[in-house]
Amino acid sequence: MSSLYERLGGANAVNTAVDIFYRKMLGDDRVSHFFDNTDMDGQIAKQKAFLTMAFGGPNNYTGKDLREGHKHLVEKGLNDTHVDIVIEHLGGTLKELGVPDADITEVASIANSVRDDVLNR
Repeated sequence: MSSLYERLGGANAVNTAVDIFYRKMLGDDRVSHFFDNTDMDGQIAKQKAFLTMAFGGPNNYTGKDLREGHKHLVEKGLNDTHVDIVIEHLGGTLKELGVPDADITEVASIANSVRDDVLNR
């Protein structure tokens, strides 16, 4: 069985999805403030590498672990509502790209599986 990464369309699809995802995040007043002092080019590159690994593609991710990488955001109030918004925008992005519902559900499940790490619980 092919990996989620392959089913999504590989590197090009992940790269396109991350670009669209961050446009949605930065355009959403409920979460955009978390990126106020963020180097977005660096953030986008890290997210592409992270999602490639998380979806079963090549592992070239060298960033911080999820707890460490989000600790400063938890201090700024990051909570379950914000994680839900991330999953909403990720799902919307994948739908826009024509990804089948079963694969979108799998992506949401992966995102939910790291919720406690992201929220440092």
